[in-house]
Amino acid sequence: MMKDEAPFLLEWYAHHLAVGFTKILVYTNDCSDGTDDMLIRLEELGLGYHRRNDIPEGVKPQPSAMKYAQAEPKVAEADWILMFDADEFLCINYGDGTLDPMLDAAGDANGIVITWRIFGSGNVVDWSRDPVSEQYLYAAPPTWNKGWGVKTLFKFDPDKWKIGIHRPSIKNKHLETGFPDTVKWLNGSGLPMEDYFKFRGWRSIRRTVGYQWAQMNHYAVKSIDSYAIRKLRGNVNNKKDKYNADYWSLQDRNEVYDDKILRYTERRKQIMDELLTDPVLARLHWAAIDRVEARLVEYRKTDDYVTLKASLIEASQVPITKIVAKPPKARNPAEIAALMSQVEKSNASRPMNERRTKPEAGFADVGEGGDGFVPGQIDVSAETAVEWIDNHGIALPADVRIFAQNTLDLVMRGKYQRRLARRIGRMVEDGEKLLDLGAGIGFLSIFTAKQLPQVTVIAQEDNASRMHIMRSILAHNEAALGDRLCMTTEQVVFPDDAKTVARINQMIADEKPDVLRASYAQIGAKLLSRVDLGTVKRIVLTGPAIGTFLREYPQIDAPVLTPSEELSMPEFVIIMPKATGQP
Repeated sequence: MMKDEAPFLLEWYAHHLAVGFTKILVYTNDCSDGTDDMLIRLEELGLGYHRRNDIPEGVKPQPSAMKYAQAEPKVAEADWILMFDADEFLCINYGDGTLDPMLDAAGDANGIVITWRIFGSGNVVDWSRDPVSEQYLYAAPPTWNKGWGVKTLFKFDPDKWKIGIHRPSIKNKHLETGFPDTVKWLNGSGLPMEDYFKFRGWRSIRRTVGYQWAQMNHYAVKSIDSYAIRKLRGNVNNKKDKYNADYWSLQDRNEVYDDKILRYTERRKQIMDELLTDPVLARLHWAAIDRVEARLVEYRKTDDYVTLKASLIEASQVPITKIVAKPPKARNPAEIAALMSQVEKSNASRPMNERRTKPEAGFADVGEGGDGFVPGQIDVSAETAVEWIDNHGIALPADVRIFAQNTLDLVMRGKYQRRLARRIGRMVEDGEKLLDLGAGIGFLSIFTAKQLPQVTVIAQEDNASRMHIMRSILAHNEAALGDRLCMTTEQVVFPDDAKTVARINQMIADEKPDVLRASYAQIGAKLLSRVDLGTVKRIVLTGPAIGTFLREYPQIDAPVLTPSEELSMPEFVIIMPKATGQP
């Protein structure tokens, strides 16, 4: 569905032909910039279809267009359909980036639920004729749940399905039949969706989100100038004052660099250049560009533009942790139960472990012995507003690129590693030397050095990006700890346990620590039993290392913790070496 998209239309059209769609059907309403004429010409060239969205009084444009599409023969003839907007570009990460290999891999599945990636302005202010998909390459982190709206690619049967904005719904007459059992939908990583999504929901959740197969790049704002023009022309659904500064701060997310869509650049350019060989399309396209640029020249002279630009620049400084999306409608279990079909009730009565899937590693919480960080190397190079929160006297970046969601919640509340911080004196005595293996972003290392002025800490971390973040935390806090805090990214953990043991032995021999603190999952008690502890008086296991310890020694009962403590295992374990130097 479109309204006044002429300057962007051919890129959007060419991109989705490059993706592999064979038919494109567009409904338009109230266009004044030539969008209708361009679509009519594209239909004359056999590249798609255009329909007028004649909107009945009292009906909004989107529901009106969906009603027409429900009865449209061209839609009913399609093998697969996907409903999306002019500011959404499908990016297939599977295979060569085209539809057919992904659909082949889907096997007998009849739907793929594709989650948004929210792309911001990339701090671009001025209007440009450059392609949207090349200009805007900064986005919200994939783990940001406010950006997890979906669009659904599915096999359509007008008798059984009712088309929807984010996903279709099963028609009531088929709810109590065996049809719901035939619905097999996959998420954006090709993994089975949970059964509830057959019936309800329009967003991914931590257990269902995934981008390994596909993502829907959502360019809701573009540059400030593009946004200004969009505000002038209105939107496809006639929402009053939609394009304000609040909407901008929600959608202008530039935390991470994502250039996956550039895989289409060459093919999209070839198609677009070919489209522009048609004199009618070329005339309409360039006229639309000239028209919008002339309008922008005039608008820039007004006080309204100056005010809007200033408000958007200010809105760009809102950290992602302070973004407040439109509050969801309060959940009413009784109302939902009353609406549920018998097949839904039957599904809801199944054991939870049968109904719920395990989230992918990148979207899981810190539980089950995790370290609370986003997996892998963390890229925080993009310029974006980040809120710094005091945690036990140390300001930490509340950055979704760094922390898993429930760990981020603790950072936001100033309670990151609260119990470990409170009990630091049980781990290390003042005047001792601490070798910290797997220091992460260095919070405990920094905290220990600050709290115990005679302690020396050697902080080691295999993940170089986390050590980089540790240095930024030191700089932000202006923490002058001198040679009492040493940092190294010299690798400790290897696939070969013998090599890991040899490396730890060497570090102990070189540093002669009194305390060895380890968080790596690979460093359990069994591996430590092979280490030459030398000067070590005390071993402290934290984080994933505790999970390993408890799996190796299940006969040791973990303390029973109340739900309010938000933990499923001890926060640390102290091992005292015997006189022989072995634990």
